[in-house]
Amino acid sequence: MMTEQTIWLALTTLIAATVNGALGYGFSSITVPIALLFLTNRVLNPALVPIEVVLNAYVLWHNRDAFSGVWRRALPVVIGLVPGIIIGTTLVAHVSSGWLRFVTYVALLPLILLQAGGYRRPIQSERSAGLAFGGGLGVLYSVTTISGPPLAVMLSNQGLTKKDFRAALGLIRLAESSMTAMAYGYAGLFNLSSMALIPWIVPSIMAGVPIGGFLIRRIQPDTFRRVCMSFDAWIVAFGLSRLLKELHLVPSDAAYLLLAGIILIDSVMLYRFFARARAAALAATGTLV
Repeated sequence: MMTEQTIWLALTTLIAATVNGALGYGFSSITVPIALLFLTNRVLNPALVPIEVVLNAYVLWHNRDAFSGVWRRALPVVIGLVPGIIIGTTLVAHVSSGWLRFVTYVALLPLILLQAGGYRRPIQSERSAGLAFGGGLGVLYSVTTISGPPLAVMLSNQGLTKKDFRAALGLIRLAESSMTAMAYGYAGLFNLSSMALIPWIVPSIMAGVPIGGFLIRRIQPDTFRRVCMSFDAWIVAFGLSRLLKELHLVPSDAAYLLLAGIILIDSVMLYRFFARARAAALAATGTLV
Protein backbone atom coordinates (compact mmCIF):
# COMPACT_ATOMS: atom_id res chain seq x y z
CA MET A 1 0.00 0.00 0.00
CA MET A 2 1.31 3.42 -0.99
CA THR A 3 1.75 5.74 1.97
CA GLU A 4 3.67 8.94 2.60
CA GLN A 5 6.41 6.85 4.26
CA THR A 6 6.83 4.51 1.30
CA ILE A 7 6.95 7.41 -1.17
CA TRP A 8 9.69 9.11 0.86
CA LEU A 9 11.53 5.80 1.17
CA ALA A 10 11.40 5.24 -2.60
CA LEU A 11 12.77 8.75 -3.29
CA THR A 12 15.46 8.41 -0.63
CA THR A 13 16.67 5.04 -1.93
CA LEU A 14 16.71 6.37 -5.50
CA ILE A 15 19.14 9.12 -4.42
CA ALA A 16 21.14 6.64 -2.34
CA ALA A 17 21.36 4.10 -5.17
CA THR A 18 22.59 6.84 -7.51
CA VAL A 19 25.40 7.63 -5.05
CA ASN A 20 26.20 3.91 -4.71
CA GLY A 21 26.29 3.47 -8.47
CA ALA A 22 28.76 6.34 -8.74
CA LEU A 23 31.07 5.60 -5.80
CA GLY A 24 30.62 1.87 -5.12
CA TYR A 25 29.29 2.62 -1.63
CA GLY A 26 26.93 5.06 0.06
CA PHE A 27 23.55 3.35 -0.27
CA SER A 28 22.96 2.88 3.46
CA SER A 29 24.94 6.01 4.38
CA ILE A 30 22.33 8.10 2.56
CA THR A 31 19.23 5.94 3.11
CA VAL A 32 19.47 5.29 6.85
CA PRO A 33 19.88 8.85 8.26
CA ILE A 34 16.87 10.04 6.24
CA ALA A 35 14.69 6.94 6.67
CA LEU A 36 15.23 6.92 10.44
CA LEU A 37 13.36 10.22 10.54
CA PHE A 38 10.16 8.24 9.92
CA LEU A 39 11.07 4.56 10.54
CA THR A 40 12.78 2.61 13.36
CA ASN A 41 15.97 0.54 13.04
CA ARG A 42 14.00 -2.60 13.85
CA VAL A 43 11.76 -2.08 10.81
CA LEU A 44 14.27 -0.50 8.41
CA ASN A 45 17.36 -2.68 8.95
CA PRO A 46 15.82 -6.07 8.07
CA ALA A 47 14.53 -4.56 4.81
CA LEU A 48 17.92 -3.15 3.83
CA VAL A 49 20.24 -6.03 4.76
CA PRO A 50 19.02 -8.61 2.15
CA ILE A 51 19.12 -5.91 -0.52
CA GLU A 52 22.67 -5.00 0.48
CA VAL A 53 23.74 -8.65 0.11
CA VAL A 54 22.78 -8.48 -3.58
CA LEU A 55 24.14 -4.95 -4.07
CA ASN A 56 27.53 -5.79 -2.49
CA ALA A 57 27.76 -9.04 -4.46
CA TYR A 58 27.32 -6.95 -7.62
CA VAL A 59 30.09 -4.54 -6.57
CA LEU A 60 32.47 -7.44 -5.85
CA TRP A 61 31.62 -9.23 -9.11
CA HIS A 62 32.13 -6.02 -11.09
CA ASN A 63 35.62 -5.71 -9.56
CA ARG A 64 36.45 -9.44 -9.46
CA ASP A 65 39.70 -8.96 -11.40
CA ALA A 66 41.23 -7.34 -8.30
CA PHE A 67 39.91 -9.95 -5.83
CA SER A 68 43.09 -12.05 -5.75
CA GLY A 69 45.16 -9.03 -4.79
CA VAL A 70 43.04 -7.86 -1.85
CA TRP A 71 41.37 -10.82 -0.16
CA ARG A 72 44.32 -11.59 2.15
CA ARG A 73 44.46 -7.96 3.29
CA ALA A 74 40.69 -7.88 3.86
CA LEU A 75 40.54 -11.25 5.69
CA PRO A 76 41.41 -9.94 9.21
CA VAL A 77 38.58 -7.40 8.96
CA VAL A 78 36.15 -10.12 7.81
CA ILE A 79 37.13 -12.38 10.74
CA GLY A 80 36.74 -9.49 13.18
CA LEU A 81 33.21 -8.84 11.93
CA VAL A 82 31.80 -11.98 13.57
CA PRO A 83 31.73 -10.97 17.28
CA GLY A 84 30.77 -7.39 16.37
CA ILE A 85 27.73 -8.54 14.38
CA ILE A 86 26.58 -10.76 17.24
CA ILE A 87 26.77 -7.82 19.68
CA GLY A 88 25.10 -5.41 17.27
CA THR A 89 22.24 -7.78 16.46
CA THR A 90 21.59 -8.25 20.19
CA LEU A 91 21.36 -4.45 20.56
CA VAL A 92 18.87 -4.14 17.69
CA ALA A 93 16.71 -6.88 19.21
CA HIS A 94 16.60 -5.46 22.75
CA VAL A 95 17.35 -1.69 22.86
CA SER A 96 14.42 0.76 22.53
CA SER A 97 14.01 2.40 19.12
CA GLY A 98 14.61 6.00 20.26
CA TRP A 99 17.91 5.25 21.94
CA LEU A 100 18.95 2.98 19.07
CA ARG A 101 18.46 5.81 16.59
CA PHE A 102 20.37 8.11 18.93
CA VAL A 103 23.33 5.69 19.06
CA THR A 104 23.19 5.37 15.26
CA TYR A 105 23.46 9.12 14.69
CA VAL A 106 26.14 9.59 17.39
CA ALA A 107 28.27 6.86 15.79
CA LEU A 108 27.87 8.18 12.25
CA LEU A 109 28.48 11.90 12.70
CA PRO A 110 32.20 11.84 13.66
CA LEU A 111 32.92 9.19 10.98
CA ILE A 112 31.37 11.35 8.27
CA LEU A 113 33.24 14.46 9.46
CA LEU A 114 36.55 12.55 9.54
CA GLN A 115 36.01 11.43 5.97
CA ALA A 116 34.90 14.91 4.90
CA GLY A 117 38.00 16.41 6.51
CA GLY A 118 40.24 14.14 4.44
CA TYR A 119 41.67 12.26 7.44
CA ARG A 120 44.68 10.17 6.38
CA ARG A 121 46.88 8.02 8.61
CA PRO A 122 48.11 4.67 7.20
CA ILE A 123 47.85 1.71 9.59
CA GLN A 124 51.22 0.06 10.17
CA SER A 125 50.15 -3.23 11.78
CA GLU A 126 47.42 -3.95 9.25
CA ARG A 127 46.53 -7.50 10.34
CA SER A 128 46.05 -6.92 14.09
CA ALA A 129 44.41 -3.54 13.50
CA GLY A 130 42.11 -5.18 10.94
CA LEU A 131 40.73 -7.60 13.54
CA ALA A 132 39.89 -4.78 15.98
CA PHE A 133 38.53 -2.61 13.18
CA GLY A 134 36.37 -5.49 11.96
CA GLY A 135 34.84 -5.92 15.43
CA GLY A 136 33.82 -2.28 15.63
CA LEU A 137 32.61 -2.35 12.03
CA GLY A 138 30.46 -5.40 12.76
CA VAL A 139 28.71 -3.63 15.63
CA LEU A 140 28.23 -0.47 13.55
CA TYR A 141 26.86 -2.30 10.51
CA SER A 142 24.50 -4.65 12.33
CA VAL A 143 23.04 -1.72 14.32
CA THR A 144 22.91 0.83 11.47
CA THR A 145 23.51 -1.13 8.19
CA ILE A 146 26.17 1.52 7.51
CA SER A 147 29.89 0.90 7.12
CA GLY A 148 30.85 2.99 4.08
CA PRO A 149 32.39 6.04 5.85
CA PRO A 150 34.81 4.16 8.18
CA LEU A 151 35.65 1.59 5.49
CA ALA A 152 36.38 4.31 2.95
CA VAL A 153 38.68 6.09 5.43
CA MET A 154 40.50 2.86 6.36
CA LEU A 155 40.97 1.55 2.79
CA SER A 156 41.95 4.96 1.40
CA ASN A 157 44.61 5.26 4.11
CA GLN A 158 46.16 1.97 3.01
CA GLY A 159 47.03 3.24 -0.47
CA LEU A 160 44.87 0.85 -2.50
CA THR A 161 44.34 1.52 -6.18
CA LYS A 162 40.81 2.43 -7.30
CA LYS A 163 40.12 -1.12 -8.53
CA ASP A 164 41.58 -2.74 -5.39
CA PHE A 165 39.66 -0.27 -3.21
CA ARG A 166 36.33 -1.23 -4.79
CA ALA A 167 37.12 -4.98 -4.65
CA ALA A 168 38.10 -4.84 -0.95
CA LEU A 169 35.04 -2.70 -0.21
CA GLY A 170 32.76 -5.16 -2.02
CA LEU A 171 34.30 -8.18 -0.26
CA ILE A 172 34.05 -6.75 3.28
CA ARG A 173 30.57 -5.36 2.75
CA LEU A 174 29.33 -8.62 1.22
CA ALA A 175 30.70 -10.50 4.25
CA GLU A 176 29.13 -8.13 6.77
CA SER A 177 25.74 -7.99 5.06
CA SER A 178 25.59 -11.80 4.61
CA MET A 179 26.57 -12.49 8.24
CA THR A 180 24.16 -9.82 9.49
CA ALA A 181 21.33 -11.39 7.45
CA MET A 182 22.04 -14.74 9.13
CA ALA A 183 22.22 -13.12 12.58
CA TYR A 184 18.94 -11.24 12.00
CA GLY A 185 17.30 -14.48 10.89
CA TYR A 186 18.48 -16.29 14.01
CA ALA A 187 17.25 -13.41 16.21
CA GLY A 188 13.85 -13.39 14.49
CA LEU A 189 14.17 -9.78 13.31
CA PHE A 190 12.74 -10.34 9.81
CA ASN A 191 9.05 -9.41 9.84
CA LEU A 192 6.19 -8.53 7.50
CA SER A 193 6.53 -4.77 8.11
CA SER A 194 10.15 -4.87 6.97
CA MET A 195 9.53 -7.16 4.00
CA ALA A 196 6.71 -4.86 2.81
CA LEU A 197 9.30 -2.08 2.30
CA ILE A 198 11.43 -4.09 -0.15
CA PRO A 199 9.15 -3.64 -3.22
CA TRP A 200 9.48 0.13 -2.75
CA ILE A 201 13.28 -0.03 -2.53
CA VAL A 202 14.26 -2.44 -5.33
CA PRO A 203 12.93 -0.34 -8.29
CA SER A 204 14.82 2.68 -6.94
CA ILE A 205 18.05 0.67 -6.87
CA MET A 206 17.52 -0.68 -10.38
CA ALA A 207 17.06 2.89 -11.65
CA GLY A 208 19.61 4.66 -9.42
CA VAL A 209 22.70 2.46 -9.85
CA PRO A 210 23.01 2.94 -13.64
CA ILE A 211 22.23 6.66 -13.26
CA GLY A 212 25.12 6.92 -10.79
CA GLY A 213 27.45 5.08 -13.16
CA PHE A 214 26.45 7.51 -15.93
CA LEU A 215 26.94 10.61 -13.76
CA ILE A 216 30.35 9.70 -12.35
CA ARG A 217 31.80 9.56 -15.87
CA ARG A 218 30.82 13.22 -16.30
CA ILE A 219 31.44 14.63 -12.81
CA GLN A 220 34.72 14.88 -10.90
CA PRO A 221 34.53 11.90 -8.46
CA ASP A 222 36.16 13.77 -5.55
CA THR A 223 33.73 16.66 -5.89
CA PHE A 224 30.72 14.34 -6.11
CA ARG A 225 31.92 12.37 -3.06
CA ARG A 226 32.53 15.53 -1.03
CA VAL A 227 29.10 17.01 -1.77
CA CYS A 228 27.46 13.70 -0.80
CA MET A 229 29.34 13.73 2.53
CA SER A 230 28.10 17.25 3.29
CA PHE A 231 24.53 16.21 2.60
CA ASP A 232 25.01 13.17 4.84
CA ALA A 233 26.51 15.20 7.70
CA TRP A 234 23.68 17.74 7.66
CA ILE A 235 20.97 15.02 7.65
CA VAL A 236 22.64 13.14 10.52
CA ALA A 237 23.04 16.36 12.50
CA PHE A 238 19.36 17.20 11.96
CA GLY A 239 18.27 13.72 13.09
CA LEU A 240 20.51 13.87 16.15
CA SER A 241 19.27 17.35 17.08
CA ARG A 242 15.67 16.18 16.84
CA LEU A 243 16.39 13.15 19.02
CA LEU A 244 18.17 15.28 21.63
CA LYS A 245 14.89 17.16 21.99
CA GLU A 246 12.61 14.06 21.81
CA LEU A 247 14.62 12.16 24.43
CA HIS A 248 14.67 15.28 26.67
CA LEU A 249 18.47 15.35 26.70
CA VAL A 250 18.48 19.04 25.68
CA PRO A 251 15.59 21.38 26.54
CA SER A 252 13.47 23.02 23.82
CA ASP A 253 14.88 24.06 20.44
CA ALA A 254 18.38 24.57 21.86
CA ALA A 255 19.02 21.04 20.55
CA TYR A 256 19.20 22.47 17.03
CA LEU A 257 22.34 24.40 17.95
CA LEU A 258 24.11 21.11 17.21
CA LEU A 259 22.78 21.22 13.64
CA ALA A 260 23.89 24.84 13.27
CA GLY A 261 27.35 23.97 14.57
CA ILE A 262 27.77 21.01 12.18
CA ILE A 263 26.63 23.12 9.22
CA LEU A 264 29.22 25.76 10.17
CA ILE A 265 32.05 23.21 10.60
CA ASP A 266 31.21 21.41 7.37
CA SER A 267 30.87 24.67 5.43
CA VAL A 268 34.41 25.64 6.47
CA MET A 269 35.74 22.22 5.39
CA LEU A 270 33.77 22.43 2.14
CA TYR A 271 35.24 25.88 1.41
CA ARG A 272 38.77 24.57 2.03
CA PHE A 273 38.12 21.55 -0.22
CA PHE A 274 37.03 23.69 -3.17
CA ALA A 275 39.82 26.21 -2.51
CA ARG A 276 42.43 23.41 -2.68
CA ALA A 277 40.77 21.97 -5.79
CA ARG A 278 40.82 25.39 -7.48
CA ALA A 279 44.47 25.96 -6.54
CA ALA A 280 45.41 22.54 -7.92
CA ALA A 281 43.54 23.26 -11.17
CA LEU A 282 45.28 26.64 -11.55
CA ALA A 283 48.66 25.04 -10.86
CA ALA A 284 48.00 22.36 -13.47
CA THR A 285 46.94 25.00 -15.98
CA GLY A 286 50.12 26.98 -15.28
CA THR A 287 52.22 23.86 -15.77
CA LEU A 288 50.56 23.12 -19.08
CA VAL A 289 51.08 26.69 -20.25
